[in-house]
Amino acid sequence: MPRTTGTYRLTRVGNEEVRAFVSEPLPPKNPPLVLDEAMAALHAEAVAAVGQLGVAGAMVPSAEWFLYGFVRKEALVSSEIEGTQATLQDVVTYEATKQAERPDDVREVCNYVDALTFAREQIAKPKGLPLSTRLLCEAHKRLMRGVRGADKRPGEIRRSQNWIGGTRPGNARFVPPPPEDVPALMAQLDKWLYSDDALPPLVKAGLAHVQFETIHPFLDGNGRIGRLLITLLLEHWGLLKSPMLYLSLAFKRRQQEYYARLGGVRTEGEWEAWTRFYLECVREAADDGVRAAQAIFAIIGKDRARLIKHAAVTVPAVRLLDLLPSRPVVTLPLAVDLLGVSKPTAIKAIEALESVGVLKETSGKRRDRVYAYQKYLDTLTGE
Repeated sequence: MPRTTGTYRLTRVGNEEVRAFVSEPLPPKNPPLVLDEAMAALHAEAVAAVGQLGVAGAMVPSAEWFLYGFVRKEALVSSEIEGTQATLQDVVTYEATKQAERPDDVREVCNYVDALTFAREQIAKPKGLPLSTRLLCEAHKRLMRGVRGADKRPGEIRRSQNWIGGTRPGNARFVPPPPEDVPALMAQLDKWLYSDDALPPLVKAGLAHVQFETIHPFLDGNGRIGRLLITLLLEHWGLLKSPMLYLSLAFKRRQQEYYARLGGVRTEGEWEAWTRFYLECVREAADDGVRAAQAIFAIIGKDRARLIKHAAVTVPAVRLLDLLPSRPVVTLPLAVDLLGVSKPTAIKAIEALESVGVLKETSGKRRDRVYAYQKYLDTLTGE
């Protein structure tokens, strides 16, 4: 007999009656979620993979070597799932020049980065907001600022009925709980996150994601905030010291299954099937991250060695190379600012990096030229 994960409530939206799903509080019950031998082994593999990712991040001179790119990769792919068309090159070029071919899509990705940065800072502050509905609302406000959905009450728990799929609630694929139930449901989720539930933290983060997506507390942006919630929980519970896991890529690769597993929890109570899928995605994403981190470390090391041996090397050129992983697209004014040097000195630094193949001019202009650390960006995008 399927596990009951919620009840349907008849509610009226406009002139039609619809069945809205009201989820049961976590953890799963009747029966409880139990990690059998196979699931326990998969969980151990996922935890080990996440641990290896953490080690990779700790073995470099600066966490920014990976963090800048990994955070933007997660932001990019999480936004792609919702339909944006920006590339990583678009995003980093916009950050350096404030110009983009797809400005609206790029702003959505940058907003995700801002939301994550804000949330991490709040959690880290002694008097900051704890990881809770209130913090997610503040992150949502930043996520939706000036982009699609900016007119849909950013930062506010919804006060009207939403739905997933279809053109209206009556023909929707899924109708989340009525708005009057949402505050209590989110309060229950908050309470559970700080409970002494015996389930492993990595598993709990996956369950919390499903619960959040099922409640769908905002009128727009729920998918991105729900995936951001996993990132925040993994750091909050000490599984990673920084958001290096770009889990959205694994979800995107298996996007149809991702949606099917979410639906299976709601309709059949299939928490075990979801948890297996989720742990497989975590393991895959962590392995992806380790490979990318190793490749980036190798590229920077080789480029640094080659630069130091070059006849045109200068101290500012070496300093600029060390800054490139957190500023992979630069302009002359930006290089002057980053290095705190004169324009001629910055020009020499850029020319030295260009001559050894580190920087590549991408604008094709005579003036206001733009330079990219292309090998670093290609490694992040898997090219």
